[in-house]
Amino acid sequence: DDGADDDAARDGAAAWDGGVGAARSAARERAQAHRVAAARRSSSRVVARATRQAQPDARDVAELALQNGACAIKPKYSPEVVRERATRGPGEVAKTAARCAKIVFNAARFAAGLALDEVSQNERVVSRSEQLRVQLAELGPSFVKAGQVLANRPDIVRSDYMEELCKLQDDVPAFDNAQAFKIMEDELGRPIDEVFSTISPSPIAAASLGQVYRATLRSTGEEVAIKVQRPGIEPIIYRDLLLFRTLAWFINGYSIKQLGCNAQLIVDEFGEKLLEELDYVQEGRNLQDFYDNFKNDPIVKIPKYYKELSGSKILTMEWIDGIRCTDPTGIVAAGIDVEEFIKVGVVSGLRQLLEFGLFHGDPHPGNIFAMRDGRIAYVDFGNVAQLTQTNKEVLVDAVVHAVNEDYDGMAGDFIRLGFLAPGTDVRPIVPALENIWQDARTASLANFNFRTVTSSFNKLVFQYPIRIPERFSLVIRSLLTQEGICMTLNPDFKFLEVAYPYVAKRLLTDRDVSLRERLMQVLFKQNKFQWRRLENLIGLARESGGDFDLTETAADGAGLLLTDSKLRQQLILAATEDDRLQVDEISRLLILLQKEVKLEKLINNAVSDGPNLARKLALSWSSKVLS
Repeated sequence: DDGADDDAARDGAAAWDGGVGAARSAARERAQAHRVAAARRSSSRVVARATRQAQPDARDVAELALQNGACAIKPKYSPEVVRERATRGPGEVAKTAARCAKIVFNAARFAAGLALDEVSQNERVVSRSEQLRVQLAELGPSFVKAGQVLANRPDIVRSDYMEELCKLQDDVPAFDNAQAFKIMEDELGRPIDEVFSTISPSPIAAASLGQVYRATLRSTGEEVAIKVQRPGIEPIIYRDLLLFRTLAWFINGYSIKQLGCNAQLIVDEFGEKLLEELDYVQEGRNLQDFYDNFKNDPIVKIPKYYKELSGSKILTMEWIDGIRCTDPTGIVAAGIDVEEFIKVGVVSGLRQLLEFGLFHGDPHPGNIFAMRDGRIAYVDFGNVAQLTQTNKEVLVDAVVHAVNEDYDGMAGDFIRLGFLAPGTDVRPIVPALENIWQDARTASLANFNFRTVTSSFNKLVFQYPIRIPERFSLVIRSLLTQEGICMTLNPDFKFLEVAYPYVAKRLLTDRDVSLRERLMQVLFKQNKFQWRRLENLIGLARESGGDFDLTETAADGAGLLLTDSKLRQQLILAATEDDRLQVDEISRLLILLQKEVKLEKLINNAVSDGPNLARKLALSWSSKVLS
């Protein structure tokens, strides 16, 4: 039964590897059990109660990753499954051995070049990094994907090699159309011409893991894109993952000591994401989640998912008739404002990260399009990641700590996000963080970019025991890729000039309790109210465009003033700071708020919230009397 299978899987994992792989596999199963129980909460309170009581042990890195919000996407990867698939019978063992020989030969070629450079005392970084990129491409999809991941892992790869690995592309020749059509018919369970009235005779695009056809549905006339998985790719990837993990086992001691990261854990994270991209059923779920998040959104277009026409080897979605996002000439010719499109792209990316916690992990130019109505469209949802509510709150905390120049707090955020192990002495790291952010602050907003900060951070991860969790590696990759796309459209583009107004508007207008708390942290520094900071936030929020209404914020603030005596005292002190009434500051603020606060709406809110506010006042008064 299912319980016996789960027990066997756990036992197999522990028997194969007592290290991180086993811990990670067991943690993953416990997390999956937690999710299943949560889904059945309405029908089984007993199961839900037991699930809530189960708390993972945060003493190892794998468990910490789960506690800090590792992706809740259903995992397909586990070390024992990889081992079983790659050694299933003598034939698979022979193929794995042959694959190993090919990899070792290529590795020896590269190592020989490095040794030659060492002997000649002539480090040819450019040619060696190019050689590495070419060899990875020749070795196939697993190595192309590995190179793309390493291109965003400053905790593993030197910056000069990272630049070359960023050029890795996974474009490959298409496989035979007859094979593709046969896969479609097998998955659909009927002839192609019964489902589609037309279909492109050859693929519109081909990549290492699959290729895409354009078709028209016979039943509705809708145009769709059909992604077909490359045949025979899964066994190759399982062999590669087994070899990767075997190598990681050999070098694990060195990587922990010299790089401060667990090589086996890195392979496990990579394997999870790679197998997720092969899982078209999971990609369909991702696509549906994105579609639900942005349904009827005025600036974002997500293609419709046709679940009934999809399966484990094909995925059918709405055809996106857009313009490639790195084609400024085409965008302008379509009558789209380039600057406005850039703004739409940045805001949509920030919403994925900070609002939904589900973000596109691979927003390269082939996956993003400009629609002719000005919206931004995303495709290819095989590589996505999730952040928990806790993760999102800690990210906002990090922004608040940066604004308040609280570098001890920022170092603590690194632990909470999993960049540093629990118990790490952060005192040596605090000055380094201060230097990085002070440099960023002294540079003008116009000169700030993520690649500069990433370059500085690269040096930090080699000096201290910092490890970048996979989901945040994807965040970094996503931000850098989007910044690169925007700079292609406008070389003078500055990310923060667009991002700051969005963050400011969200802090000022979102009624989420945690964001309200963080707004107060921003507005108070060392218990002193920051008048200028509030004025700047309002000014920035206005720049974000759209509807900007501070009425509800003002209502919430007034209610808080009535019920929170400490806040009242702080504002009275702020208004009378330096033994004078801050008339100028208060006047400027009232002028700013005059346009953004609607008096009639404020009165209506006060009337509707009156009973609740009276209750809070009564509770506050009774608490004082009883104390």
